Amino acid sequence: MKKHLVSRLICPTCLPREHGLQLDIGSDEGEDIIAGTLTCLHCDSRFPIRQGIAFLDSGRQDERQTNRYEQEEVVSSYLWSHYGDLLADEQATYAYQQWAGLMEPHGGMALDLGGAVGRFTFEMSSKCDLAVGVDKSLAFVKTARRFMQEGELRFTLKDEGLLGREVVIRRPAQWQPERVEFIVADAQRLPFAAHTARSVASLNLVDKLPFPNNHLQEINRVAATSGSQLLLSDPFSWSTEAAEIDQWLGGKEDGPFAGKGLDNILAILRHGQEGLSPGWQVTKRDHVWWKIRTHSNHYELIRSCFIKAAR
Repeated sequence: MKKHLVSRLICPTCLPREHGLQLDIGSDEGEDIIAGTLTCLHCDSRFPIRQGIAFLDSGRQDERQTNRYEQEEVVSSYLWSHYGDLLADEQATYAYQQWAGLMEPHGGMALDLGGAVGRFTFEMSSKCDLAVGVDKSLAFVKTARRFMQEGELRFTLKDEGLLGREVVIRRPAQWQPERVEFIVADAQRLPFAAHTARSVASLNLVDKLPFPNNHLQEINRVAATSGSQLLLSDPFSWSTEAAEIDQWLGGKEDGPFAGKGLDNILAILRHGQEGLSPGWQVTKRDHVWWKIRTHSNHYELIRSCFIKAAR
C-alpha cells in the first residue's frame, strides 16, 4: 500500500464517527508498505497490511473469504471482461473505456468502488492524482495489484470443460501505476475521510450489496461537497441472494422504493433525499453494454444503466 494513502484513511469500524489510523510499518520498499498494521486508537481495531495489501474491511480483517469471487475461474472471467479488448478478442466490449470517457480529469483522489480486477481504476490513473480500487474480494485485489506492479498478467481462459489456454495482457503505456492503489474494503463502510474524493464510481455493484442505500450514503459522505463527480452504473438485477427485498432500491411494486432502481436513485441524487446533501446535478443518463465470459461458448451480455452526476 502506498504510504501517502494513509492520511486519507479512517477507521471503518467507528463509522459514522471518523477517527484516523496510526500506521506501524513492519517492512517497506520505497513508498510501498509491504507489511504493517493500521490501528484505531479510539476503538483499538487493527487492520493488517500483508504483501502490500491493506485489509480495511471492518467485518473481515483476515485473508479468509469463501464467496465465489475468490475462485480462480471467476477471476479469469472478470479479467476477460475488464481486459478482453487488450487481447484483441472480437467478443470483447469497450464498456470500461466508455465509462471512463464520461469522467472529467481532476486533481485529488478517485474511488472505484467494487473495482474488481481494476480496469476502471487504471483508466482513471491518467485523469487524477490517485485512483483507488476498492473491493471485498482478496483474489480480485491481489490480481489487480500484481498487474499494477508487473505491468503484465498471464492467466488461463477456460475453453470448454477442462480445456483452456494461457493468455497475456500488458499494461498500456498511458496508465500510470504510480497513481494507482487497490485495497480490501467494504463499499458500505468506506475507510476514507469525509469529502476526500473528487470522483466516485460504482459500476455493477449496487444490486449486489445487502444494504444498497448505505452504499449511496457512503458515496455521499466521501465525495467532495463541490467540484466532485459521480458515475453509477448497474443492471439492477435485484435478488434476495444479495439483499432482502425491503432493502432494494427498486424492482418492486410498493414501498418507499417502488418502481425502477435507476429512477429512484436519480430522484435521491437530484433532490438530496435520504440525507444525501448537497444534491447532485445529473448531467447524463444512458446505458453501456457490458459482457462477461464463462467459457468460449458462453457469454453473458448485460445492459448496465448509468447516471453521471456532479456537484
